[in-house]
Amino acid sequence: MRRRPPPLSSILLGAHAPATPRPAPPPPPLASGPAGLSSAPDAEGLFSYARPEGKSGGHGVGWSEIPRYAFRVPAGWEETPVSIADLGGTEIDLRFASKEMGSLAVVVAPVLRFMDVGFNADLRIEGLGPPDRIIAGFAPEIFGKPLDEDSVTDTQVVSVNGMTYYRWAVKPHALVAATAFRNRLFICTINCANARQAKKHAAELLKIRDSFVVYNTA
Repeated sequence: MRRRPPPLSSILLGAHAPATPRPAPPPPPLASGPAGLSSAPDAEGLFSYARPEGKSGGHGVGWSEIPRYAFRVPAGWEETPVSIADLGGTEIDLRFASKEMGSLAVVVAPVLRFMDVGFNADLRIEGLGPPDRIIAGFAPEIFGKPLDEDSVTDTQVVSVNGMTYYRWAVKPHALVAATAFRNRLFICTINCANARQAKKHAAELLKIRDSFVVYNTA
């Protein structure tokens, strides 16, 4: 049975999201190595990626510059090419992959494409909708199909540097984090190829997802 996004009133009364975002560790420093990846690992053995300043996006002329985002990955992850023919089209801003752990993609979606808010809007994710509505609305874009009733196995709401982030675990082997800043929604999705990958690298994959941040600076 395919899952349709439930009405807003039923989501707000649901039990998935806590009423108050819980705090999370601060984001990593902006990376300065080649292609945005730090040249050396941190104390946990992870490398920091930060979207290079001034990197072009696929949203066309007239859009403001995309705010920088960052995440951390273990050794073995590498950036891979993005094609407009990919699932998600021009809204896929970045892809990473690891032979051992799976793949990562970052969607940067202009809010104006689904809300009438203007080019200079400054929105946060809680203003776009609760967690269930966001993940259900973007599932076809990030997974290639709608969610089933039991697809989402965990939902978290956390606060990092004053911004709210939604995080999910989604069957069969996906981890997702999302936030909104200014006039864009950011969604980071990590997919494992199989159950063996997901089980063997569960702790590292959670660290990657939970490290995803957008820098809310001017």
